[in-house]
Order: sequence, then structure tokens, then C-alpha cells
Amino acid sequence: MTEQDTAAAVEPTEAELTTTGAVDDVEEDLDDETRDEADIAADYIEELLDICDLDGDIEIEERAGRVYLSVTDEGNALRVLAKPDTVTALQELTRIAVQAETGEFSRLILDVGGSRDARAEELQRLVDTAVERIEAGSPTAALPPMSSYERKLVHDLVAEKGFNSESEGEGRDRHTVITR
Repeated sequence: MTEQDTAAAVEPTEAELTTTGAVDDVEEDLDDETRDEADIAADYIEELLDICDLDGDIEIEERAGRVYLSVTDEGNALRVLAKPDTVTALQELTRIAVQAETGEFSRLILDVGGSRDARAEELQRLVDTAVERIEAGSPTAALPPMSSYERKLVHDLVAEKGFNSESEGEGRDRHTVITR
């Protein structure tokens, strides 16, 4: 093999360079397409806030393999979006947006203006009241229907108090029943 043959074998042709460049472009496109769930969700919420002409800071946290998105503001501008039913609807829309882009089911949790903390406190009061009824002699105490996330919080709160709980019902009627 001559030096020219060796140089030709080592140096890529112009066609090979063009193909390599195209592969790099495809890899960059794939990186854009496989954006992380949190980034997609944050972009979706940011666009929604822009449409509503609302300011808010978005914080992203990951706990136990689940993305938590918190939207906060300095004043009370987010109070309209912080209502429990509205947050649930926004969370579902955000999950759908993530799933549309990634093709995978999203389990992200959305909090707007501290609504999750406020709801957790409300659930604590519900559990406390239900436990008081059981301690006063009632065999069971049923709570109102709620989302699976809220029922999980309730199950944890009930267990901390040394009581038992089960979810009963189907769909929108699914609720938690507490027993001794």
C-alpha cells in the first residue's frame, strides 16, 4: 500500500463528511426531541402564564422519580389558578403536553401558589376530624372523593395516627374510608 493509498484510507471523502454532519444534525434533533419531562412541563406552564399575562417563578424538583413543578409569585396574581380544581385541571393538561412530546405517561405533580400545601393542611384537618369520630365510637369514617395523589396523602396521615384506611368506589367517586 502506497502513502497515497494510506492517506486516502484515513482521510474521509467529501461524501463521508457530509453524511457525518447530517448524523450530527440528527443527533442534535434527537436531543431536542427527547427533552426531559420537567423542561417540557415548565415550558408549557410558562407559555400558559404568558397567555394569561401572569408572572410566576417556576421551580423544578424531583422526588422519588416524580417531577414536582411549583409556580410561585410575589403577590396574589396566581390565586385564580391556585384553586384545587384548577390546579388539578392544569396538572392534567401539563401531563398531556408532556406525553404528547415524549410518548410516555407523566406522573408530574403541579403546585400553583402553594395550593398543594394548603390542600395538605385541609386533608390533615379532615383526617383529624375522622379520627375523632372513630375515637368517639363510630366504626368507620368516610372522607369525600379525591384524587389518587390526595388519597395517598390521606393514607400516610392515617397510618401516622395508627389507624387503617382503604380506598373505595370507582372513578370520581373514589374515596377513603378510615377504620381503627
